[in-house]
Amino acid sequence: MIEATGLRKSYRARRRRKVTSVEAVRGVDFAVQRSEIFGFLGPNGAGKTTTLRMLATLIRPDGGDATIAGADLRRDPALVRQRIGFVAQNSGTYDQSNARRDLVHQARMYGVPKSTAKSLAESAIAAFQLEGFADRRVGTYSGGQRRRLDIALGVIHSPQVIFLDEPTAGLDPPSRARMWQEVRRLRDQGMTIFLTTHYLDEADALCDRISIIDAGLIVAEGTP
Repeated sequence: MIEATGLRKSYRARRRRKVTSVEAVRGVDFAVQRSEIFGFLGPNGAGKTTTLRMLATLIRPDGGDATIAGADLRRDPALVRQRIGFVAQNSGTYDQSNARRDLVHQARMYGVPKSTAKSLAESAIAAFQLEGFADRRVGTYSGGQRRRLDIALGVIHSPQVIFLDEPTAGLDPPSRARMWQEVRRLRDQGMTIFLTTHYLDEADALCDRISIIDAGLIVAEGTP
């Protein structure tokens, strides 16, 4: 479902009045199978988020190739975006909106007719257990409630692949446990899940396989 070969990305950085190039990702290779939960681990600054953002078409690789759900990352990024969902570390919701409105709007952005978008929103509200607060302002949600909404927004269009960037960061233990249930449910429905995490217990509990990146290079890969 995902195959990456030689992905590279560098950034320009200014240090002591000199502009230097920093290699964030230095040629990574990996493959993710259909309906697999694939964990991407590594310390801060290792290249996890940069790799994920390249795969999600948010930044362009400097080199290398990848295919996601049969679409070529470099030649057809628009098709990649149609086939994936992406949930960033920081919520993309607005305090003054509510879950129901955001879900309908997100589905409409993928070209779904309004009546169908409303039906999809109702299904997502039920699936992610948002019923008790779907019409309240997002600004009143707890961290766990907001994170469940983030993931519901990421999958409202039924993508083949969902990218989750540290989906449980900052959540309390009950909220983390519920999020794990949601991730497993999505996998059981046939979705392929690529997630980054700092939590070793999370990788052990959720992931079919993991890859460890350090200083922009893959240093280990296998089952937990």
